[in-house]
Amino acid sequence: MTSTVPPHAPEGHPAVAYGKTGVLIANLGTPDATDYFSMRRYLAEFLSDRRVIDYPRWKWLPILNLFILTKRPFTSGAAYRGIWNEERNESPLLTITRSQTEKLARRLAERFGDEVVVDFAMRYGNPSTAAKVKELIGRGCRRILFFPLYPQYSSSTTATANDAFFAALMDLREKWQPTARTVGPYHDHPLYIDALARSVEAAVAAEGMPDVLLASYHGLPVRYLHEGDPYYCHCMKTSRLLRERLGWPEERLRTAFQSRFGKEEWLQPYTVEEVARLAGEEGVKHLAIIAPAFATDCVETLEEINEEIRDAFLAAGGERFTYVPCLNDDEAHVELMVRLVEDNLAGWLAPRSA
Repeated sequence: MTSTVPPHAPEGHPAVAYGKTGVLIANLGTPDATDYFSMRRYLAEFLSDRRVIDYPRWKWLPILNLFILTKRPFTSGAAYRGIWNEERNESPLLTITRSQTEKLARRLAERFGDEVVVDFAMRYGNPSTAAKVKELIGRGCRRILFFPLYPQYSSSTTATANDAFFAALMDLREKWQPTARTVGPYHDHPLYIDALARSVEAAVAAEGMPDVLLASYHGLPVRYLHEGDPYYCHCMKTSRLLRERLGWPEERLRTAFQSRFGKEEWLQPYTVEEVARLAGEEGVKHLAIIAPAFATDCVETLEEINEEIRDAFLAAGGERFTYVPCLNDDEAHVELMVRLVEDNLAGWLAPRSA
């Protein structure tokens, strides 16, 4: 802990942690382990979130506790075990988020010295947002920039991450609440689009030009769109800008949505059905998939896309499948994160080179 005396303090004022600016990266979350009870705790927190499942509580909670949480921890645990980082005994999302944070911290130290403290938290699971907010304050952060790692805004991702952050501030027992800002969506930021394009170009150089590149985004109920959630529009704009940056015709880059949950209609086309249609109806032999909504590879990309959706494509007659990894801790992604942080720190801090 850094202890100092606030400026203009009277003589004899006690030393306090003071004078730092915190940057808190927020990712979706991860179970602590793959066993039944760890998965159940994680899924219970995730699926109890009113932003994620907005059905009336009297209807949803009995379904969740009596049916979903008795079976789903087994299937989800099996999916996680297939991608688990055995060396660190943690999920790939946790491993990669830590690396993203460490690289961002080094880059920001070059610009701001020791004035900025960088850390990460999870919306669901550990490390929790509340614990990390308290830790940053303990390290002297009187200002905190909260950075939800979601390029496209949705109430079920960005908004609920912000909810957790502001709830942590509300619950603080400290007398001095820090000043707070949040980073908004960046679905059309030039550095984000360029980073996506460079990842596609690297995949093409290694695997050859695909017949079709499918941009697969996490799904959302259609009614969210009609209720004002901008997620679908953000996704479609990202796809369009990526295609324009690559200089490809419309038929080469398509858009679909994965991870449907429940019985109501979700954004379409559904990825698993679309890949089979592309292989069967259009005769696509080489398909590549990129997941622009995910800043970090996780179970939805490493297991669902690279295993389940791959199998659906090959079973329908496809011959070659290329998964384009998420931006993860790639230098182009870190550069984007640095720029977003710098822009949002404006008025609080100025880079040393400025």
